[in-house]
Formats: sequence, C-alpha cells, structure tokens
Amino acid sequence: MRILHTSDWHLGRSFHRVSMLGAQAEFIAHLVTTARERDVDAVIVSGDVYDRAVPPLAAVELFDDALHRLADLGVPTVMISGNHDSARRLGVGAGLIGRAGIHLRTDPTAAGTPVVLADAHGDVAFYGLPYLEPALVKDEFGVEKAGHEVVLAAAMERVRADLAARARGTRSVVLAHAFVTGGEPSDSERDITVGGVASVPAGVFEGVDYTALGHLHGCQTIGERVRYSGSPLPYSFSESAHRKTMWLVDLGAAGEITAERIDCPVPRALARIRGPLEELLADPALARHEEAWVEATLTDAVRPADPMARLTERFPHTLSLVFAPERAPDDPDVSYARRLADRSDQEIAEDFVAHVRGAGPDAREQGVLRDAFDAVRVDDAVREVAR
Repeated sequence: MRILHTSDWHLGRSFHRVSMLGAQAEFIAHLVTTARERDVDAVIVSGDVYDRAVPPLAAVELFDDALHRLADLGVPTVMISGNHDSARRLGVGAGLIGRAGIHLRTDPTAAGTPVVLADAHGDVAFYGLPYLEPALVKDEFGVEKAGHEVVLAAAMERVRADLAARARGTRSVVLAHAFVTGGEPSDSERDITVGGVASVPAGVFEGVDYTALGHLHGCQTIGERVRYSGSPLPYSFSESAHRKTMWLVDLGAAGEITAERIDCPVPRALARIRGPLEELLADPALARHEEAWVEATLTDAVRPADPMARLTERFPHTLSLVFAPERAPDDPDVSYARRLADRSDQEIAEDFVAHVRGAGPDAREQGVLRDAFDAVRVDDAVREVAR
C-alpha cells in the first residue's frame, strides 16, 4: 500500500505578517497532483490542519476545497487533530464526511477503532490518535498522573488490543501528534510541556508497522518505522535550513517499509543574515539572498539610522530585524530580552525567586511552579476551544 504522509498544514497562518494562504493553496494542489500521479492508495494528515482553534473563514474554505479535491480523486484520507486544532470543531460532520472517504479522527475515545483499508495483500488498519492533552484525557485512559508518555502509552494499549483481535497479517499504521524523543524542534511549534517534560520515547509506538508523526515542523526520521513529515511550508526563520517535503511510504506485504521524500513547492527562500549594517549592504556574497525572505540581525555597537529602510533597498523582502550588539553576556547594557533568550517560563520564574530572596526554589517549590504553569497552559487550551 502506498501512503502519502503529511502534517502541520497550519491553514490560516501567516509568516511575519505575510499571508501564506496562496502558498497553502499551492501546496494542496501539489498534494492532490502527487496523490494522482504517484498512484497513492491513502493520504494521511497527522494533525494541525488549522493554525488555531477558530480559524479564519478563508482557511476553512481552503480546507473545504482540499476535502472536495481528495474525495473527487477517490483516494481515502485519514486526518487527526493536532494541538493547534479544535478537535470538536474539526470533527463536526466526521460521520458524513467519512462516507466520501475522508476519515477525521478527533475523538480520543476512538483511539482503538481504526479505519481499515485493503490492498492486494490484505487489510491495513489506520489508527488515528489525535493530540492528547494529558490533563484533559487522563480520566478517559484511566491514568493517575497527567503526562504525555502515560496517556500515549494507554492509547497505544487500545491500539495493540484491537490489532491483536484482527486477522493475522493485518498491517498497522498509527497517526499521532506528539514530540517524540530524538526529534529536532523549531521556533514555530507551540510548547506542549507538561510537568517539565515535552517528549515521549519512540518505544511507545513499538509493534506498529508505521507511525506517521505530526507536531515538529522539520521532516525527520526517528526510526525506520517512525517519521515526521514536517510542515509543508516554513513558519519561522528557524526553519531556514529545512527541506520541506512529504513522505511517500510503501508498506509491503509483510510490513516492510520503503520511504521517499517528495518536495513541496517553495513560495520563497528563507535567509538569515548577520553582521554590521554596512557590511550586509556591501557584501557581494549575500547577492543570492536578495529575493529571499530575510531575517537580518545587526551587530552594530550603536543602532544605525533607518536600518529597515536601508536593508529593504537591497533585500526588499526583509521581514524581521533583530538588534544584537556584540557584547559580553554579563555586560549591563545587554537587553533584558537577550538575557531571557532560550530560557523557559519555568527557568525565568526560578531565576526571579533566586533574585528576590537570594536562593533558588527547592524541589517542592519547583513542583509548585511547574504545576502552576501547566494549569495556565491547559486553561488557555480549554478556553481557546470553548470560544
């Protein structure tokens, strides 16, 4: 069975205030063309179809167009909701849409109920595990402590139990939206840390022929049978080195895997340039970036006059301007924002406690802070879905 694995469309998202809707529409057209020309038997989308719980109308219209194109193609499609999606909204009409061969899996209670497709070698069971927010699903899965690993492990127990009851030789594919240990994150993914832990071990998915992951935006291979497709488009300059692709996976008669990367359309190259303004404007080696979307980091000791206007004369698509004077980290003139760069909310709070009272929090206090941040994040997620 030939499977086209993609994820993290983030329909409705912009890139530094530049609308990506046209590029997203071009990607959908490319996906449909690839499915037709490469004789794909199933398309799978591993979450974050939309960029937010209540997407703009134009994003909904594009999603509707994608559903119609895939249904007209006659290629079965399995989709799950991600941490950016409203599972309930995305799942509206799932039963009816399923009659057209578009299978939306957004309900955690159905983790052990697969979409079963067949090829010349027998059945392939597709299990859709939507993003499992630990605090919201721990009761459903009967676990005492809210954590990504325990809820995913409980969901996979249901998958294995269902698979064990099926005919011998039934092959299996799991769609999941999670941060798996060994994956390389970027700046554009929303933090899903719970209890100080964001990732889960790949071993959670043991026993499955192929695990199609979503959430991380870089295409990557965790193991032969566990892969991220990554996002089809860049959503931060931290993705400037990414090659945006989909996985074309051939699942053999005995569950053997071969996989090929299919390139996605590139709306415009990304470039990160750094140095004093005058050097950036004069360096001939930077000519290749003149038509790219540019993030420029200026290292001038004194902020130059009209830097954006001068940059855009040479690099008309400059979208981000960062000031980072070359100073020692302990220099009192280093900005507050730079001192906090790459530090988590938990670390910043612990530093504040240490600053106020002269000693950092003990283990119990660290737990209190961690629980507080987890509670706020879960409450934000619930409020967003309830809007």
